[in-house]
Amino acid sequence: MSTRIREQTIVFKHPFSLGGIEQMQPSGTYKVEIEEELVPDLSFPVYRRIATVIYLARCQNGAVGGYEAATIDPLDLDAAIQKDAAL
Repeated sequence: MSTRIREQTIVFKHPFSLGGIEQMQPSGTYKVEIEEELVPDLSFPVYRRIATVIYLARCQNGAVGGYEAATIDPLDLDAAIQKDAAL
């Protein structure tokens, strides 16, 4: 089955939280990857989401020490984006 990965950049103006991630995340710019697979046996190409991954900065002694990929629920991400926009 054919898959593709779409990348998005999301800017949070306020600290935010996501389900499954213990700590509040600081405001800033985040890279999100959406993995999708081609739905077979259709007369036109349609993709369905199979994974959503956000890259979070790992901080050590106040400095960024790399990035950690976290698989998240896309509904949690949408809710966090809407909450940030409403603040």
